[in-house]
Amino acid sequence: MLIGALLVSFLLSIFLTPFVGKLAFKLGATDKPNERKVHSKVMPRMGGLAIFLSFFITFLLFMNDFWEQLPLLVGALVIILIGMADDIFELRAAPKFLGQVLAALIIVLWGGLEVEFINLPFFTDTLEFGVFSIPITILWIVSIINAINLIDGLDGLAGGVSTIALVTIATMALIKGDLFVAMVALIVIGSTLGFLKYNFHPAKIFMGDTGALFLGYIIAVLSLLGFKNVTMISLIVPIIILGVPISDTFFAIIRRVVNKQPISAADKSHLHHCLINLGFTHKQTVLLIYALAACFGLAAIIFSFATMWGALILVTGLLLIIEIFVEKIGLVNSNYQPLLKMLNFKNKP
Repeated sequence: MLIGALLVSFLLSIFLTPFVGKLAFKLGATDKPNERKVHSKVMPRMGGLAIFLSFFITFLLFMNDFWEQLPLLVGALVIILIGMADDIFELRAAPKFLGQVLAALIIVLWGGLEVEFINLPFFTDTLEFGVFSIPITILWIVSIINAINLIDGLDGLAGGVSTIALVTIATMALIKGDLFVAMVALIVIGSTLGFLKYNFHPAKIFMGDTGALFLGYIIAVLSLLGFKNVTMISLIVPIIILGVPISDTFFAIIRRVVNKQPISAADKSHLHHCLINLGFTHKQTVLLIYALAACFGLAAIIFSFATMWGALILVTGLLLIIEIFVEKIGLVNSNYQPLLKMLNFKNKP
């Protein structure tokens, strides 16, 4: 049944994507070249609609508890409508943000999805979030939505990174026996892989905000469904799974603070830009980031089986590796090298 859902969504996506591309041109949902873009011709965007339609149809075919999952679908529909509106009309940041919050509110208030507490490591007590549980859950969902959206800068990049994250989530859900999370993840994986046939470099269509926001929403919700109300250590698992987009977003904020720019300002210094500036080709950059995402996914699986001290050592090692990598490629700026400078200082005779 799981494999069947994966195959159906995959085939549907392959079939629907060309039609969505034609619709995008008719609606004016196109991406024009500019100084921040890496493509040189007008491209149809809004391809994420094909991912959503494939997901939705497959969901209806394979899920029996449709009405119980209605909040998830309605939240997804809100995200899709916001993404489509942005792909067609290029919305300002405020309405996009409000749309994301609305989708999060639907799944939280109507669907009952909340992170209410965590069990602290080395302590017997739990940390209850109380009145903050809803804001914290909404913050997580909106943050992941925007993290996936920010990494959508090269052909196949957001789709591939999201697929790797979803494969990790599905694997861990199957290990835990959570068939619902595994099924939804596999349906979205199939839909995204079918779309990647047209989106991998050289792309024939972009997913646009329609796709990036939808994938971010699904990943955020599934990660909470799979890991909510657990230990502090287990709560870190979805953060590790999404290590690439979260790191890119985090250091984008640091970069803008260091460079005294507005946090919402667009720039051409994201992870994929830095790797291209180092001389990697478009395809090499995408494959390298895929490899990084896969390493994070593998680390998350290892992390979930580690002892308390082993998990802490793994997290510490990951943070050091990320920091060194960020400083090496100049993700903040060329002068941001605190750790490398400290290591060089200690190595001086």
